[in-house]
Amino acid sequence: MAHHFFTSESVTEGHPDKICDQISDAILNEILAQDPYARVACETTCTTGMVQVMGEISTSCYVDIPKIARDTVREIGYDRAKYGFDCDTCAVLTAIDEQSADIALGVDNSLESKEGAAEADLAIGAGDQGMMFGYACDETPELMPLPISLAHKLAKRLTAVRKQELVDYLRPDGKTQVTIEYDEQNHPVRVHTVVLSTQHAPEVDMAKLRADMIELVIRPTIPAELLDDQTRYLINPTGRFVVGGPARRRRVLRQGPDEGRPQRRLRRALRGQEHRCRRARQALPRAAGLRHRRGRTCECIRRHAGHGHRAGCADRRGRAAGI
Repeated sequence: MAHHFFTSESVTEGHPDKICDQISDAILNEILAQDPYARVACETTCTTGMVQVMGEISTSCYVDIPKIARDTVREIGYDRAKYGFDCDTCAVLTAIDEQSADIALGVDNSLESKEGAAEADLAIGAGDQGMMFGYACDETPELMPLPISLAHKLAKRLTAVRKQELVDYLRPDGKTQVTIEYDEQNHPVRVHTVVLSTQHAPEVDMAKLRADMIELVIRPTIPAELLDDQTRYLINPTGRFVVGGPARRRRVLRQGPDEGRPQRRLRRALRGQEHRCRRARQALPRAAGLRHRRGRTCECIRRHAGHGHRAGCADRRGRAAGI
């Protein structure tokens, strides 16, 4: 096999996907701490100003889901409105139901138990079917492939730099990506490219941010023997990244010519809808004026009709008096 490249990416705790994972995990941990036999299938979504927790939960305990969600978001670092997301003011919606009785049948008693197996280890069923695979390798002490290992470590270091306030302009959202070059024997040789995108305050200078991220995040994390003069460092390659987390409207990293096309179509559709709404708002005063004129016209008609009615009554009274 010739020299080849392999790329893996990781995200920080302020990335929208990771926020949702952490809220779901926190709810699961709190329930299992009180009820070890609970059934929890909990999913979370988040967007600008809102967290929604949904799923099927069967348990004998009570947990304050909105409080858990807010505490998790606060721990991540979204604790003020200027970050685009605030743990104290965001809406937390819940849509929780109990586990389906039909699915519970597959968990309460396993197939082996139903067929007469007496072993206690076989009493509880697995529920839904699923297939997973994975493997270990000797590229790292944690037995993970080197690209994903370095990407995770970079994301963890980026969060540590923010929380330790080594710089004062970082915000919670971020993504890291590492490309490793492998030789003919499939051994890692060097780091070819490092991509690091981080949410930041609007006033920071991009040159300073780039220098800080290389010195404070990349060099302390990636072994020096894997870096050389040809290693590429792409720090916030799309430029400004102020709006992030659940409030962000575009992807941090763009990987390929087709990336972003659905988002562009959505933005064009939203702009068209906004344009139509603007035209409708501009038409409202004219419509209100028309209704006002119509109202005055109707009032005049009623007034004239009243005069005619009164004139008719006077004429009838006059004829009755012989005038």
